[in-house]
Amino acid sequence: MKYLLMIYDAEKRNEAGHDPKESEGYVTFGKEFGASILAGNALQPTKTATSVRLRGGKRLLTDGPFAETKEQLGGFYVVEAKDLDAAIQMAAQIPAAATGTIEIRPIQAM
Repeated sequence: MKYLLMIYDAEKRNEAGHDPKESEGYVTFGKEFGASILAGNALQPTKTATSVRLRGGKRLLTDGPFAETKEQLGGFYVVEAKDLDAAIQMAAQIPAAATGTIEIRPIQAM
């Protein structure tokens, strides 16, 4: 089964640059779960986001994310795991799990 692991953390933590030890943790994660990782990437800060809505047939654009939160979506992995327990095991190894939140969602087959 495919799962989306969404990495939420406070962007302010990285304003001065990324912690080299945490970056090493992502390299280790990639080596350990590389065969299960189908896709993944870090995202630019939320200040670069644009939200799009259609209301009454009109397109509405908003700079930034749709909602303000304490933690922001900073990256993701799409992984293949035998079940939710295996996806949880992977998510717990993502370095941001120690400071933020990893949301796991099964991907619906279309």
